[in-house]
This record gives sequence, C-alpha cells and structure tokens, in this order.
Amino acid sequence: MEAKLHLPELFGSQVFNEWTMKERLSSASYGAWKKCVTEGTSLDISTANEIAEAMKQWAVEKGATHYTHWFQPMTGVTAEKHDSFITSAGGGKIIMEFSGRELVRGEPDASSFPSGGLRATFEARGYTAWDPTSFAFIKEDSLCIPTIFCSYSGHALDKKTPLLRSMDEVSRQAIRILRLFGDNETKRVTAQVGPEQEYFLIDKELFRQRKDLQMTGRTLFGAKPPRGQELEDHYFGAIKPRVAAYMKDLDETLWALGVLSKTKHNEVAPSQHEMAPIYSDANTACDHNQIAMEMMKKVADRHGLVCLLHEKPFAGVNGSGKHDNWSLSTDTGRNLFKPGSTPSQNARFLLFLSAFIKGVDDYQDFLRTTVATAGNDHRLGAQEAPPAVLSIFLGDELNAVVDSIIHDTHYTDAEKKMLKVGVDVLPAIRQDNTDRNRTSPMAFTGNKFEFRMPGSSLSVSGPNIALNTIMAEELEQFADELEQAEDFQSALHQLVKKTLTEHQRILFNGNGYDDAWLLEAEKRGLCNLKSAADALPAYIAPKNIRLCVKHGIYTEAEVRARYEIHVENYTAVVSIEAKTMIDMIRHDILPAVSKYTAELARRAADKADAGLPYQYEAVTAREAAELTDRLMEQCRVLINDLEDMPAGPVEAMRYCHDTLLPDMAQARNSADALEVLTAAEYWPMPVYSQLLFSV
Repeated sequence: MEAKLHLPELFGSQVFNEWTMKERLSSASYGAWKKCVTEGTSLDISTANEIAEAMKQWAVEKGATHYTHWFQPMTGVTAEKHDSFITSAGGGKIIMEFSGRELVRGEPDASSFPSGGLRATFEARGYTAWDPTSFAFIKEDSLCIPTIFCSYSGHALDKKTPLLRSMDEVSRQAIRILRLFGDNETKRVTAQVGPEQEYFLIDKELFRQRKDLQMTGRTLFGAKPPRGQELEDHYFGAIKPRVAAYMKDLDETLWALGVLSKTKHNEVAPSQHEMAPIYSDANTACDHNQIAMEMMKKVADRHGLVCLLHEKPFAGVNGSGKHDNWSLSTDTGRNLFKPGSTPSQNARFLLFLSAFIKGVDDYQDFLRTTVATAGNDHRLGAQEAPPAVLSIFLGDELNAVVDSIIHDTHYTDAEKKMLKVGVDVLPAIRQDNTDRNRTSPMAFTGNKFEFRMPGSSLSVSGPNIALNTIMAEELEQFADELEQAEDFQSALHQLVKKTLTEHQRILFNGNGYDDAWLLEAEKRGLCNLKSAADALPAYIAPKNIRLCVKHGIYTEAEVRARYEIHVENYTAVVSIEAKTMIDMIRHDILPAVSKYTAELARRAADKADAGLPYQYEAVTAREAAELTDRLMEQCRVLINDLEDMPAGPVEAMRYCHDTLLPDMAQARNSADALEVLTAAEYWPMPVYSQLLFSV
C-alpha cells in the first residue's frame, strides 16, 4: 500500500530555508543573516563560515556530496559547476569541508558564456557571489547555492543581478510615495510575481524520431491533422492517467524544492498543459520558474515523455505562453494595486495605477523587446496570444472610474457624483469585476497586472526587470512633483487626472485579435513591432538606455551587450532551423517519397500489364514527383540563403526574417503536401495526429 503523502513535511524538505537556518544557526548568526536580507547589510566572514558549516552539515545529512553556485547567465537557462565537499586529511583519508569563502564567492570559467562583448574570449574569469535572499537547495546530490554572476571587470553577466537592482529601485521610489500618504511604517515594497507556465507533453519514442524536435524544439514540418483543437474538449478536460501521474510526480518534486506549485490543468491544444504557482517575490519567482522548467523536462523523462517548452511546437494549434502576473506589496502586507475602503487608500491605488499606465505607454517598445524571440514570433498575434501591440485592459468598472476622473463626469454609482482623487471614497471595486480579456497583452485582474506576451521558454527576469524599472521611473517623477506641492490633495488630483488624460491611448478593453484594433492602435500612435527583428532595435533606443542607466539597472555597456546577444541568438535560432530543414529534406523526406513514387510506378506498370486501371498510382506518382522536384529546388534555395547570410549581426537578423523564414515556409508547404500524399508506412517521421494524441 502506497505511503500517505504528508505535504507539510515534504514541502521545502530539500531547501535550506529560514526555518532550517533558525534551527541550525546561533541566534547571532541567524540575526545577522536576517538583517542582511531585510536591510542589505554585509555578513562578516565568521558568520559566513557558520552558515556554510551548517549548510554543509544539513546537505550531507540529505545525501549531498557536492556543492555548486547556481546562476543564470544570459543564455536564458541556468548554469552549474559542481565541486565535492571532500578535502584530503592525509593518509588516504578525507574530510568534508565547506567554508564561508566558498559559500560567498566562486570563480567559474566564463569564457564560453554569451557576454555581448563585455569580455574577450581569452578573459575567462567570471565570479559568482551568493544571493542570501534566495534559499539554497539540494538537487541531484548537489547543494545548489543561488548566486549572481559578473565579469572580472564587474559587469553583470546574468539575469539575477539586474533583477535585484530593479527590485531595490522600485522599492525605493514606492516608499517615497507612501511617505507622502503618511505611511511611515513600510520599510520595503516588493515586486510580487506569479508566472503561469504552459507546456506540451509528447511520447519520448516519437520525439526521438523527429529530428526537428530534437534540434529546434519545434516541428519544422507537419500537415494539419484531421482533428486538432476544434472540439474544444481538451481545455480543462479530465486529465489522462499518464499525464496525471506525471503531474503528481512534478508537483512532489517541485514541492520538495520549495516551489509553490498550485494549479495544474489541460490547456487548449491536445497534449498541452499548464502549471501555475502561488505568488512570491520576483527574485524567488524567477528562480523557481527556472527550477520548474528544468524539473518539467527531467520528470517527463522518468515517465517516458518529453516536455516541450517551445512557444509554437506545432503549427495550426495553440502555442504556449508564460503569463507573468505582477504586483507591488509592502512589507506590512498591503497590495498597492488593490483598491481600498478609504479616500486615502483609493487615492494611493489610483496614483500607482496611473504610474503603471504612464509607464507602459512611455516604454511600450522596451516592454515589447523583453519578449522578442524567434520562437515567440510564431505565437504572438496568432489568435491564441496577444498581438504585438501593447495595451492595457482595465475592465468596464475601473475604466468608468478612469473616464470619470479624466472628463470630470459623474461616475455611475448610487450617488452619481464626480470623483475627486484623495477626497471621495470609491464605490467598492470588486477584485473580479469583469470578464478576463484573453486578447489583451496587459490585463488588470483585480489586484495585479497579467502580462500575457512572454513566451513559454523565456526567463521571466527580463519582463520583470522592465516592469520594475518603468514603475520606478514613473513613481520617481510623481514623487518629485508631489513632494514640492503646497496643497497635496489638489496636486494629487491634478496629477492623476493629467496622467490618465495624456496616456489613455494605451487603454483598450476590446478584442485585441480584431484587425480593426490594429488600425485603431496605429491611429493612436501605439507601437506595432510585429517581429523580434522589428522589436529588438528598441532595446538600444536612447530613451530606453537612459531609463536603465539612470536607475542603475544596467550600465550602457550592459544594455548594448544584451541587445547584441538577443540579435545573435535570433539569427542562430533561425539558421539552425534552416539547416535542420535541409538535413531532413535531403536525408529523410526526399528519399522516402522517392521510394514511394517508385513503388507506385511499379504498381502502375503491373496493373497496366494486367489490363487493370491504374489512375490512382499514376496521378499520385505524378503529383508526388512534381512536389519532390519543387522541394528539391526549395532546398537548394535554403542552402544558397545560408551561404549568402550577411556578416553583420543586425543585417543577418533582418535577412533571416525577410528572406530565410519566407523561403523556409515555402519548403514546408511542399513537404506538408507530400506528407498528405505519401502512404503512412513510407513517411519517415511521426505525424501530428500521432504526436498530439498518443499520450
């Protein structure tokens, strides 16, 4: 009989969390660590040594033999270099040691990580430094210590460092605003994040027969199956036993690692699913999402499955996103995007709301760049994800409040009064006051904003760095103005009214999939950066560089480095896909179809000799022969395209988008038509109906 799961005991059992630290550290060392986390003070070496020794003892008791500084380089995934705890004790014996110096700092080889020119290849040194605000954990017999990663010269080479900087900056500016409202209690404001994660599960044996899935994470060929998601029966449907077993294993694996896995369900497309966590601070949420993506793949392998995190692994069915739910909360437990019950609370809410609206409008292009990848281009605007145009959905009730403030009109409530910010008590605004707009890129959902543009494979650090930074900028502007005001209430009302009036163009409550909205957005002057190739240059727009440098999130060199990395990654991804296509056409598709047409010709000849009709064989062979000749020529075009690739990174990115991708689409059309014609036993790879319905 299976042992009963005791979830409270399981949760965080592989994490050196605050409870464990309190048990194993002296009160002085625990207090020093706590002060380090809450006030940003440094730890002396004796405290670091005690923490390291306690951490090692705990890890060894759990079966760990190694430790690693776990960091997030600009590859978008995590990195690890493992060292054992062993130290020679002489005489052929060893002891297990781990010092505070080893805890606090490491020196992995940085030469092969992307740096965007921040360091030369021969400058191998890179340093990792412990992030004491993120708990260490045990994974596969190694103690994983979350760290930042920087170059010898001090440049940030990772995603965690700028995220921590942005969290500090938005907290600093938010507290300035709270002080104006008489809040002298709050010491820190924290960005809270909950990233919903979509993914596909397919059978491992079928995956191994698809070179495109192995090389690129998506199918480069595949005719539409007889059935896709038309019946809408998969969404929230009963979970199949094999998938349920996987989800149970995944939950338990994540819970042991302290990941707050909360919700699981079937998504829209066949074989598509979702996991959603409970909200946590942005730093922890980003760490945990990286852990979740890794564990999704490893747990799938244990179940004979493969987890696909590509944004669009299958053409013609729903793609996978990562909905980034973002808000701000005080260390006293108040959500700053939750409407209140007093004039002061509602005024504060409307001020933070106005700052967010202004920030998204002012920096819509910057937000767009944070989700700009080759994979996400296949998903955005495809009637399953928001369009590439940034807009904010507030819902009817809150939108009416905004309109009342802008136009000095009566708000439609029982009292029929004009709203004065900081004076009137708003009618209660319910958290779920409207239907969610699934077509909106940025939807207000009661006490948070749901950023729906990020792709499923993306690290959520980038979008949250941008959200924190633009919010810090607008709050700083507001604080600068209000701190000088003679009449705070009057200045507050005028500031909110002016801000909402000037930035109402970014508000849209309608259908984002409608072509009429794209025309309307153009009239409003909103950006429509349709592809990553269109969006990425905005990364280094002067205003966006100024924003990041002003708030200390990046240096200008760090901004430009990230831009270069994203540009080069786009070209690399598309080029790999094109090379994989060529390989599959030459070695798989053309030989298989040629064999099939030869068999058809033989059958036709046999039937002719026997005086039997052979129209099916003759017509099919002729159509297949014409398509194979066309596909062969299209393959030559792809080869020539790759040979003609421009040398400059930006020019190469543009060329991939304008030339290589359209030529790849032409080759796919021919190959997919051949798939429809070719008998199943001759087609060299599993087709969509097998991939999507076999689990």
